[in-house]
Amino acid sequence: METLSAQKTSNKAIDDRLRALLPQLTLEEKVQLLTGRDFWTTWPMEKIGLRRILVSDGPTGVRGEVWDERQPSVNFPSATAISSSWDPAIADRLGAASAVEARRKGVDVVLGPTINLHRSPLGGRHFEAFSEDPVLTAELAAAYVAGVQRNGVGATPKHYVANDSETDRFTVDAIVDERPLRELYLLAFEKAVVESRAWLVMSAYNSINGTTATENDLLETPLNSEWGFDGVVISDWTAVRSVDSANASQDLVMPGPDGPWGDALVAAVRAGEVAEASVDRKVLRILQLAARVGALEGFEPVSAEPVDREDLVAFTREASAAGTVMVKNDGVLPLDPAAVGTIAVIGHNAKYARTQGGGSATVLPEKIVTPLEGIRAAFGADSVTYSTGAIVQEGVAELPLAQITNPATGIPGLRVAFLDADGKELFTEDRRSTALVWFGGDAPIRESSTVRLHTIYTPDETGSVHLGAATVGGVRIHVDGILVHEAEVEVNGKDIAESFLAPPSSTVEIPVTAGVAVEVLVELDTSNRRGPLDNALSVTLGTEPAQIDPEVLIIEAAKAARQAEVAVVVVGTNSRVESEGYDRTSLDLPGYQDRLVHAIAAANPRTVVIVNAGSPVIMPWRHVVAATLIGYFGGQEFGNALADILTGTTEPGGRLPTTWPATQASVPVLNTTPDADGKLRYDEGIHIGYRAWLKAGATPAYDFGYGLGYTTWTLDNVEGPTTVAPCDSLALQVALTNTGKRGGKQVVQVYAEKKDSAVDRPVRWLIGSTPVWAEPGESTSVNLQIPTRLLAYWNNGWNYEPGNYQIRAGFSVTDLPSATTINLKP
Repeated sequence: METLSAQKTSNKAIDDRLRALLPQLTLEEKVQLLTGRDFWTTWPMEKIGLRRILVSDGPTGVRGEVWDERQPSVNFPSATAISSSWDPAIADRLGAASAVEARRKGVDVVLGPTINLHRSPLGGRHFEAFSEDPVLTAELAAAYVAGVQRNGVGATPKHYVANDSETDRFTVDAIVDERPLRELYLLAFEKAVVESRAWLVMSAYNSINGTTATENDLLETPLNSEWGFDGVVISDWTAVRSVDSANASQDLVMPGPDGPWGDALVAAVRAGEVAEASVDRKVLRILQLAARVGALEGFEPVSAEPVDREDLVAFTREASAAGTVMVKNDGVLPLDPAAVGTIAVIGHNAKYARTQGGGSATVLPEKIVTPLEGIRAAFGADSVTYSTGAIVQEGVAELPLAQITNPATGIPGLRVAFLDADGKELFTEDRRSTALVWFGGDAPIRESSTVRLHTIYTPDETGSVHLGAATVGGVRIHVDGILVHEAEVEVNGKDIAESFLAPPSSTVEIPVTAGVAVEVLVELDTSNRRGPLDNALSVTLGTEPAQIDPEVLIIEAAKAARQAEVAVVVVGTNSRVESEGYDRTSLDLPGYQDRLVHAIAAANPRTVVIVNAGSPVIMPWRHVVAATLIGYFGGQEFGNALADILTGTTEPGGRLPTTWPATQASVPVLNTTPDADGKLRYDEGIHIGYRAWLKAGATPAYDFGYGLGYTTWTLDNVEGPTTVAPCDSLALQVALTNTGKRGGKQVVQVYAEKKDSAVDRPVRWLIGSTPVWAEPGESTSVNLQIPTRLLAYWNNGWNYEPGNYQIRAGFSVTDLPSATTINLKP
């Protein structure tokens, strides 16, 4: 953090050897390099030894070039789970693990981390970003970037900047004063660039104060001129809208091959409207990235092979537990498997867990361990019952692989065929999932008129099912050779990601008999596809949830809970609630889950609730249950990690990186909807998250930084210098003791206050933190080096207000038992 001070650095990494390549390229060739070749790759240029660079979505795993269950990826915990660990070492290991996955899939650049702030809990991509606090976000982002790039893969902090919500994200104009922009939204990016030297930064869709991100001066100042960024500014997909952006510090337009630059940029250069030197600078940065990742002959990559490897599945399990936050425990946890006779596991998400949020960050893991599976493995299947309790699913869910047979091969799966206008097969695939996305790859989507999905479906229950597809466009469903349904599915909303990754469903009710196979053939009309995703396709063939009286489900679950020694209820959100492309409208749990929890708690006083949501939800039952764990989207090992915590094998290591409200009405900063002129005004200034809660004097359900473990702690004292000079480091020592009966983890948090400030300040603000582990009865101390820049405020530069600051240390933003005063010199 010492290098966070504003400074100008020369671009030393672009050496003479890279510059010597420029004269070998024509203007047309240089301009070609500045737009992607397709969805995921850049243009190769054989004459200078340049191969393509492959980029991939990556915050919770690395999907690779195709969205295909036959090429699975490790599904890591969501960013909110990682940030809840408050542990930069976990973030660093996640980065290194992501790079290992990237290299396994031939990927050069990971499009992550997402480090926008949790300005409002309604933000649809809340789960994909770290925190409401810029300092915690910056620490974790810098660690993640360092881990990725140490293993020779480029990291891409995104989305620069003020892209903190999804509503109208392509057109919204975020109106942010200079001070909060510097102290909050840019600060979150700064350390990843200045200290970890990120090789890329992704520019956002939105505008900031009237200018789109891809044309905004913020790409030059502070990113280049102050922070010394020497990497590539890659656009979010379709974010570059005009050739004018070539005059900004935007370097690479994605996706390709079409885009607003190309021939128009060549013409603009020849007309003198864009300097060729600007094009050269962009090309040099792309060539430097290629050299770093090993895509340019004659240049040694940073690391030809990952140097830092570990068991990725084991890491995923550990990271999930490290980020699980226990917000209540009346003593019911941990559970002794040898002493617990029966456990009633309840909840739709217990059996169909969400391990990741929706949108472009989605990966396809080889296997998911659900909470139900993890609990059965830990406590014994004979000791565990299961009840649905409440339906959470909306729309169709894919058909289970065990219930479908590919008619062409006779093995589990389905046959997919792409047909031209004459019905001729252009391309076929044998797939193992009925949730299908083509977003890059070889499928001839543009050339096809019809896509046909064909499988044999064998239901496991007798009755009726609502069979159909989630997609956009014309759909025809044939069952046993008979056309039973035909519909034109219209787009929901205006966001292409919403229509593509969370499309509406169209279904038909059909009678089925358990064990009796039916032939299912679905035809999709792809003849009229238009727009930026005309060469992409998303469809899920499946069934909607059964039409069951919700009261019946709750009564059955309460009966199971009453008969068990312990009830474990897993509640959560679904893909219609938390996803890229749209914001939430409510913080309530979907469906009848709140009523379910109340009923289970009334039936069994030893009720443990696990929250399977990537962002805050309202918990009106929190006072009546015995224990509550926030597990977020815990990755593919979610169930095993939860079992480790329930049994006490592992400490619940998380602390909240974001305030969780008691009611939606009490949230001080909530709005994510632009006004009529397309502006989203950040009128709260520097007061977001816990800062806003403290300013309002409001009490949330659970404070920022809060979390419980399986032991107890005292914070004994905090010591530091009596005076400190601007631009120096503030050296603090915090002593604490594990007063409990078992080893455990605590997170020491340090906040600053300046009650007599001449400028508007938060009541207090985070300036440092560190995780601590200690054995029973052990006293330990930790040292923190905190840059005094974090005491400064922005007013046409960083200003250091002299005088006394109270430095408070503790275990959450409101639990700060120890303090010291330091004097900042003029």
